[in-house]
Amino acid sequence: MRKLNNHRPSIMQHKEFPSVICFASGILLNVALAFLVHFLDLPMYLDTIGTIAVAALSGPFPGIATAVVTNVVCTLFNNGSVYFAILNVLISLISFYFFRTRLLKKPGFVILWILILTLISGGLGGIIQWALLGSPQFASIADASEVFAETTGMSRLTAFLIINILVNLIDKTISCLAALLIIKNLPEKIRNAIEEGGWKQRPLSHDDLNEMRKLGQKKSSLQQRMSRMMIFAATSMTIVMACVSIYLYNNNAREEQTQAAKEAAALSAKLINPAKVRDYLEEGRDAPGYAETESMLYTIRDQLPSIAYLYVVQIREDGCHFIFDLETSDTPANEPGTIVPFEEAFEPYLPALFAGDPIPPIESNDVSGWVITVYQPVYDSARNCVCYVGADVFMSYLSSYVKDYLLRTLLIFSGFFFLVVGYALWVSGYRVVYPINAMAATTNSFVYDSTDKDTQNDNTHKIKNLEITTGDEIEKLYNAITKMTMDTAEQIKDIRHQARAITQMQEGLIITMADMVENRDSDTGAHVQKTAAYVRIILEGLKKKGYYEKKLTDKFMMDVETSAPLHDVGKISISDTILNKPGKLTDKEFEIMKTHTTAGKEIMEKVIDRVQGENYLKEARNMAAYHHEKWDGSGYPEGLYGEVIPLSARVMAVADVFDALSSKRVYKDAMPFEKAMSIIEEGSGTHFDPKCVEVFLESQKEVKTVLKKYNT
Repeated sequence: MRKLNNHRPSIMQHKEFPSVICFASGILLNVALAFLVHFLDLPMYLDTIGTIAVAALSGPFPGIATAVVTNVVCTLFNNGSVYFAILNVLISLISFYFFRTRLLKKPGFVILWILILTLISGGLGGIIQWALLGSPQFASIADASEVFAETTGMSRLTAFLIINILVNLIDKTISCLAALLIIKNLPEKIRNAIEEGGWKQRPLSHDDLNEMRKLGQKKSSLQQRMSRMMIFAATSMTIVMACVSIYLYNNNAREEQTQAAKEAAALSAKLINPAKVRDYLEEGRDAPGYAETESMLYTIRDQLPSIAYLYVVQIREDGCHFIFDLETSDTPANEPGTIVPFEEAFEPYLPALFAGDPIPPIESNDVSGWVITVYQPVYDSARNCVCYVGADVFMSYLSSYVKDYLLRTLLIFSGFFFLVVGYALWVSGYRVVYPINAMAATTNSFVYDSTDKDTQNDNTHKIKNLEITTGDEIEKLYNAITKMTMDTAEQIKDIRHQARAITQMQEGLIITMADMVENRDSDTGAHVQKTAAYVRIILEGLKKKGYYEKKLTDKFMMDVETSAPLHDVGKISISDTILNKPGKLTDKEFEIMKTHTTAGKEIMEKVIDRVQGENYLKEARNMAAYHHEKWDGSGYPEGLYGEVIPLSARVMAVADVFDALSSKRVYKDAMPFEKAMSIIEEGSGTHFDPKCVEVFLESQKEVKTVLKKYNT
């Protein structure tokens, strides 16, 4: 057995040699003739003679491979050749069918064969040409189509397709007859050697073939399964790659356009004299220096061709007051002093704009079309924002690119799709497919269905119990997969153990940080534990009611509850004198106390910078920074209002205030439960989110349980 196995490779290589020569000769013949007609600028191709001959002699996969490789190589002198690989593939498959069924022994079927190939090459190929290029590939065909369209009154596309089919009728007649001539004149010994070259084992005897026919149904079933698997895999991969490519292109295009807008806005902002902005706004074009500044703005815009609009505005409550507005070929300029209302896309950023703060780039599809807008603030010597420079770039061109990209991807994919599927069917056999399918099924279960320890152990035992003993590389592969599975199972156990340990450590660190703050404040009395419990009650109530359904994911709720104890972490920066003062704070002391929100935000942001990807810390930051904001906008530190306030902070606001009311402090006694609840209810819609108050009031039983547990 060992001697036989050692001897087989040389036998296989020897038998494959004629097929390799046939395959290489077919490609060489195709490329040589295609280059010749291209060099002579003839409206023909002649790149399928070798494909037809190889498909007839060696089978479907060698024919497909010849077709695809031919078109890829032809791109060296014909850039668009690869997009037409699918045509050459279809020609090889149809030719193989006609030869395999021996239909070509009848002259009528020879004519039918030529006509089918002509329709594929001339009709389908013409449609592809028109879709890709918008016109015929050959100038002579384009001229003939133009004349034919004018003479008959047909559309240019219809006229082109008719002319193209007629030209390809000549091309395919020559190609088919040449292929038939080559096949007929090959010695029988060479033809047999080529046909046997496809075997990956010794050629089967007559008795072996009869035995194979008994298993024919299984053989067919295996081939169908392989076909479906390869079709699904190839299609999925292409879709994913196309989507990823489009996504990456869109992102890159956005980044490039945004960067161009930033550069234009930044350069323009340097040209604006803050001291003259009022004069520009009041006197308009008559103001000294206005014309010179406008001219320099035009220069900047013209040097950056991607900039669609460039303007300078002053943001006021009643809208954008234009100071400079550069006209375009299709849009007149707004005169100085013109007031334009805010577009809908800018509404979330109005508080920042009114405050004179920088804002991120805004992507919108409003009055101006699909644009990205960059605003650059211009500050005076006192750091007051006197105006903004706006730069817009158009993004509408992306849609046309996506359509063209998808078409080209589909055409390229189609040829390689047949190549991959054909190769899989060519090398597949039930002696290989059965054990591989068994291994694939069990390993897939191990990879995709190991959600818990018991399931993982069960899947591991399934792999071990396959006991594949084919005595060849398949068995070696099985043994390697079994060992890898066992090792992987052990690694997964270790990873789960480490993940639990890390989670416990994180939770312990949070509680430790919260305790550090609470221990400094002699007045809190299990404040962090109670507020965390109230937060959980409110979150569960909101979810039960169906409020904020998109926001209230299981992960979000866990993140908020986990990080709730950190909401007062900023108090670490408040002095003990103020933090533990027994009486009422003075106005100055209260202002200092209020800084614990911004201090908490800064602390958490520093932690976030060091612990990338931990979303629960972002919610900790939101609660630390904004749990004293009010629904009506009268809170601190930023005066946020409504749903602009992060949901986690709105939930914490109710929990924090209720605990302050219902807990004893050195300067006051604990308020009765009913009184505290009534104050929370009174704050609905002014201090608190009404939905948070609603679910909190409906959960009084659970709230009392928390009070009883910790106050006792």
